[in-house]
Amino acid sequence: MLATKQKLKLIGRRELVSFPLLNISKAEAKIDTGAYTCAIHCKNIVLKTNTDLPLLTFQLLDDTIYSFDQFTKKNIKNSFGEMEERYIIKTVIVIGKKRIKSTISLSDRENMRYPVLIGRRLLKGKFIVDVSKIYTNGLSLNTLLNYKK
Repeated sequence: MLATKQKLKLIGRRELVSFPLLNISKAEAKIDTGAYTCAIHCKNIVLKTNTDLPLLTFQLLDDTIYSFDQFTKKNIKNSFGEMEERYIIKTVIVIGKKRIKSTISLSDRENMRYPVLIGRRLLKGKFIVDVSKIYTNGLSLNTLLNYKK
C-alpha cells in the first residue's frame, strides 16, 4: 500500500491541464469525482461520411478545426442526469508531470463554468483529490504536509 501511495499525486478541485496532441495548454479543468469520464468543450461537431472512412470534425477551445478518423460513440449521462450520445476520442492529457493516455468525450460545455471535466476513471490510481485546494499541479504526497493554499 505504501508503494502505491508514493505514486499518487495530489490535485485540487480545479487544475490546469494540457492536451499536447491537440495543441492545447493550460486549459482550466474541473476535477469531478462524481463524473466517470472526461469531457472537453467543443462545437460544430460534424461526421463526414462522403469518403470510405468516416471523418469526425470539430472545433475545440481555440476554434481550430480538428479531424479524427478514429473515434467511437457512447451514451453518457450529462450533468442533468439525461443520457446523450457523444463522440469519444483518444488523446493524451497532462496533469502536473503526469502524461496520461485517455479517452475524452466531445461535449458542448458552453454553459458550464469550465471547458474541461476530469472524471474518476482517469483519476483512479494516479491522483488524490483535495477539494480545499486548487492548481496544485500534481504535488507529490511528500510535499502535501508543506503545501498551504
